[in-house]
Amino acid sequence: MTSPPGAPSQEADATRSARATLPANVWAVTITSFLNDISSEMIVNLLPLYLYGVLGVRTTLIGLIEGVAESTSSLMKLLSGRLSDRLRARKGLALLGYGLSTAAKPFLMIASSWSWVLGVRFADRLGKGVRTAPRDALLADSVSPDRRGFAFGLHRAGDTAGAVLGLAAASGVLRLMNPGGGGLTRATFQAIVLISLLPACLAIVVLALGARDVPASLASDSGPRLSPAGMDRRFRLFLFSVVLFTLGNSSDAFLILRSQTLGVSVPQILGIMILFNLVYALASGPAGKLSDRVDRRLVLTVGWALYAAVYLGFSLADAAWQAWGLMAAYGLYYALTEGVARAFVGDLVPSERRGAAYGLFHAAVGLAALPASLLAGILWQGIGGWAGFGPRAPFVLGALLAMAATALLWRVPTTQGMRSGAA
Repeated sequence: MTSPPGAPSQEADATRSARATLPANVWAVTITSFLNDISSEMIVNLLPLYLYGVLGVRTTLIGLIEGVAESTSSLMKLLSGRLSDRLRARKGLALLGYGLSTAAKPFLMIASSWSWVLGVRFADRLGKGVRTAPRDALLADSVSPDRRGFAFGLHRAGDTAGAVLGLAAASGVLRLMNPGGGGLTRATFQAIVLISLLPACLAIVVLALGARDVPASLASDSGPRLSPAGMDRRFRLFLFSVVLFTLGNSSDAFLILRSQTLGVSVPQILGIMILFNLVYALASGPAGKLSDRVDRRLVLTVGWALYAAVYLGFSLADAAWQAWGLMAAYGLYYALTEGVARAFVGDLVPSERRGAAYGLFHAAVGLAALPASLLAGILWQGIGGWAGFGPRAPFVLGALLAMAATALLWRVPTTQGMRSGAA
């Protein structure tokens, strides 16, 4: 259809206006994630240090804990996503998930062995599994396709800004309780867990009062439907590339432990994670906007290639200062991929099946995370009588698999035309 003279500028004005007035759901979900991540990031980056340094747990078991936790989360995402499609009720499941995670956190205060931590992480990730797919589907349903990348980018920016504040708060408590700059103690960890409960509870209140379910018809797309077998070919190919990538993407706990082997102290590790999350937060919105204007595959491809470079850098690093630059680049990788990948799923799948699609997407990531984390721990420290290859090995494997997945991703057929033509 030919546009009348002057139409391009009118369309541009309309797009700018639309971006400035995102629906209330986007803001409610973003603020909820902001508050919840303040809580989560106060704990999650210290947990591997607590396990390794305080409880004396080997890296193989740390990999097992993280892998089981993430796989549990992913299986539940698959179920909750499908359930949210059937019930047409995204918000209730999201609230339930946030509630489960919040209820699990206090038990870390009495955790005295790796099995206790495994139980708490299992319950926490169970809650994440319940909430994530319905929440992402609610976000995708709330905006039109030409704003989807920006909406998810804004959500990731809010989530990660919360991580920055959470890490800053944990760092403050650590310095206050350990003014001499010593390592993490059990008392300090318990205090941080206790403080983290406040923003977690506030997150539930914000979502309960600020969000509402959206009928599928308000955000229906003109793109292809999933096949009767369950998945469109493009979606299947995308999932396969994600699984291949994730097999080399072990838990970020190994990046923290690797930084420690380079001579980075516990307070400095929190500083590195603040830098990582700050870059992630600042770049997520622009990356999402960029993916609305160009082929989303291009943005994802650049992000995965950057990941390969970062992991290769960690395998070769031999000084503490190098960890700072590598983690900053790692934050940029996250910004280029996390929100954009979720927006891409929304492009590939119609509204009435998005809950199931997001569940499949997150399940693919989480189920691959179990062997990825287990393999990383084994390569690092061995198993049984085998000593392993040392701390460099997991990062070499991650870089190689990321490069292979990047090549495969580019074979996923584009949806750019579909996005621009959808209502």
